[in-house]
Amino acid sequence: MKSALILYSGGIDSTTALYWARDRFDQVSVLTFDYGQRHRVEVRTASELPGRLGIPQKILTVDLTQIGGSALTDAGIRLPEHTTIEEIGDGLPITYVPFRNGIFLSLGAAWAEVIEARDIVCGFNIIDSPNYPDARQAFVSAMEEAINTGSRAAFESGRFTLHTPFIGMTKSEIIKAGLALGADYSHSVSCYAGEEIPCSKCSACLLRQRAWQEAGEEDQLISRLKKEGRI
Repeated sequence: MKSALILYSGGIDSTTALYWARDRFDQVSVLTFDYGQRHRVEVRTASELPGRLGIPQKILTVDLTQIGGSALTDAGIRLPEHTTIEEIGDGLPITYVPFRNGIFLSLGAAWAEVIEARDIVCGFNIIDSPNYPDARQAFVSAMEEAINTGSRAAFESGRFTLHTPFIGMTKSEIIKAGLALGADYSHSVSCYAGEEIPCSKCSACLLRQRAWQEAGEEDQLISRLKKEGRI
């Protein structure tokens, strides 16, 4: 039986990755990181969907506040607010967490070794996201080679494969792909401000809002919050 490990934050992209993997592998499990992020609500809400679907989940604590250097891990750095997507701009954003995806992939590979999974699925994408250097295909390919060189795969048959099926897709395309798979986004949280109710000012909120508009659907998170009378 083929098993896969999904790096799962509970946002739009990793939720779609979870459903994508369920459709392709015999067994799936998810790994979620509690890394001291400002938006800690995502760790709490990220447990809802795997629990409902009966998917094993491990939450791994790795305190990146000790490193800081990002508005997501250092309370002393102000989180940028925008009124339009155009204001986000180019260049490395202050929400970039130094080498976060490299750290996550390394820890994910270690956990995958333990649970004997050779396929690791990530929701990385570079089209409708800030300019994060550790979400590019060249980085993923380099990490895949490093993992296979520095793990038991170097001595055993069966290489690790890093799957990034959405890396070249827009976020609206990712949403449409997920909806076609029956994805439930009602508990997926993207907002960097640290609340389940979107702030509508951070880059994550603005990009998410545009994606749902382009997909021609109401954001399922917003629909749920409306039903609960919270917005």
